[in-house]
Amino acid sequence: MGQISKEGFQKLTEELNHLKNVKRKEIAKAIGEAREHGDLRENSAYHEARKEQSFNEAKITELEAKLSDVQIIDDSDKPKDCVSLGSKVKFKSVDADEVREYTVVSDLEANIFEKKISCETPMGEAFMGAKKGEIVEVLAPAGLMKFQIVEIL
Repeated sequence: MGQISKEGFQKLTEELNHLKNVKRKEIAKAIGEAREHGDLRENSAYHEARKEQSFNEAKITELEAKLSDVQIIDDSDKPKDCVSLGSKVKFKSVDADEVREYTVVSDLEANIFEKKISCETPMGEAFMGAKKGEIVEVLAPAGLMKFQIVEIL
């Protein structure tokens, strides 16, 4: 059973509903329009729409499976003095002054573009349980890196 925040659960549920209720209809329409063009063996628009349909159905199946076996984490229960699932962490490298911020989330919600790192990554794992001011070590492909926790939100 995976863990997920209320926000993450809502976001994945919205994505699932969009894929089922909007995307499916768009794809069905595209398939119908492509069929009207005649011979399906040489109809690239038809084949692309069918490929997109397969991808969409696979994504729906994946999201349904993920959402069927999750535990929703209540943010009000998380400790405020140490990093836990859902914590925003401000940190800096011990070698530099640049402060960065990531939110530690479950693997289901991880998205580096949204600055959400999985608690199962080396960095996320190192942050879990750390307190403000503490220095954590992360074994990365580039070698051992050390970060100081500046603030936990």
